[in-house]
Amino acid sequence: MKKLILSAAILAGFGSFQAQTPVGTVVNNFTLTDINGTSHDLFSYLDAGKMVVIDVSATWCGPCWSYHGTDALNSFYNAHGPSSTANDAMVFFVEGDPSTNSADLNGTGANTQGDWVTGENMPIIDLVTAASFENSGLDIAYFPVMYVICPNRTILQSGVAGSIGTLANLNSYIGDCPAPASQAVDVAALSYKGDLIHCEGAYTPKVQIQNNGTTALTSATITITQGGNTVSTGTYSGSLATYGVATVNCTAITNFTGGALAVTVTANGDASATNNNLNITVAGASNAASQIVYVNITTDAYGSETTWKLKNSAGTVVSQGGPWTDLTAAGQTVQTPVAATLNPSQCYTFEILDSYGDGICCSYGNGAYSVTDANGTVLVSGGEFTDSDKGVFKTGVASVDELNTIALNVYPNPATDAVNVSFEAANTDYSISLMDLQGRVITSQELTNATGTQLISFATTSVAKGSYIVSIKSNGMVTTANVVIK
Repeated sequence: MKKLILSAAILAGFGSFQAQTPVGTVVNNFTLTDINGTSHDLFSYLDAGKMVVIDVSATWCGPCWSYHGTDALNSFYNAHGPSSTANDAMVFFVEGDPSTNSADLNGTGANTQGDWVTGENMPIIDLVTAASFENSGLDIAYFPVMYVICPNRTILQSGVAGSIGTLANLNSYIGDCPAPASQAVDVAALSYKGDLIHCEGAYTPKVQIQNNGTTALTSATITITQGGNTVSTGTYSGSLATYGVATVNCTAITNFTGGALAVTVTANGDASATNNNLNITVAGASNAASQIVYVNITTDAYGSETTWKLKNSAGTVVSQGGPWTDLTAAGQTVQTPVAATLNPSQCYTFEILDSYGDGICCSYGNGAYSVTDANGTVLVSGGEFTDSDKGVFKTGVASVDELNTIALNVYPNPATDAVNVSFEAANTDYSISLMDLQGRVITSQELTNATGTQLISFATTSVAKGSYIVSIKSNGMVTTANVVIK
């Protein structure tokens, strides 16, 4: 799907924009009126045990029109909507741009791809104001976006309508929702709200519970184990209505360095144990061999959407980068690596953001990112994510100045046919390498008992264009420099 830049009118109407609302989010109720004057209350359909599908599009949106042409949404409505034998789902088509009008919906206006109404049986809602929809908890970051909502008010699926809303996909979602509330007491471990990365020290698990019972939930107990041993507990007390949710902060786990955690939620008289458990993994920190790290970013075609930040344990940004320039077609751009000199033996968090919400790989180019230490060891890496990705690492202790100790000089830079590496040797052994940004060695040379000024050349005529790292290792010391090959 071609990415769409939302109009200023929509941005002004909806306020804060993010990527699509994540799966598992609990939504709020809303009431909308369709073009025939019929009012529709979301929770009324959910309380009737129906799965609700919402497609938000715009009449001027080409990809929206392409999805509309598949007839998947209307076919699903005919098979599962109120007039069907199954009668187990409800479908809404929402025209989400308040600046369009009924003429655009009917294909006669100046801002439309065609007739969106004729032949459609599902309710069509022309959103003339964002006010009745903006508190629903559903983010409309682009068109067409689709949400599939379960009777317990949680989002089962979210994303680009053309991807998650094929007829086969819509049919497959039937039966995936939790059963509607039918027992007096039924507590569920709905989702995990604690951090999924942690460097070291005390760690506080956070668990979101939901009352899937028909009576108010007054108490519940959370038990968290690691390797079969209880490491944290939590309690809920209060009065949680049916489908109400609460986040419980559990007791801190001391000296936690990450790993798999098993969550169990229980309540007196709980009618079902099938929804009481969650299994999550908290990623621990990688250990850097140096205080100096290198942030390596390869953007996809939409470089203007990508930014990154490096934060210390106090949350202070110590280095950052982006956004970059967009390409005119799908592809990738190797951005200039950034070196960051950090404090020794401290924890740092690297976070990369994509403002559109589809990461930097792979639909519009093979983007990727990594943070490497002076040895070229990858500390954090990725590329295929949604709106953000992050990782943690701990710096090492440098006993020497890693950048200047052996007077490393790499030239020419950028290089075309060859990369020359000069440095001062001190009667010892050296390993000189040309590596890619993921730390993979392209070529290397070894020197034995070298002393004085050394000059090494690497032929680069067969090396792909991009950014690379030159590394010199000797007696446990590593010196690096960046070089671009064009």
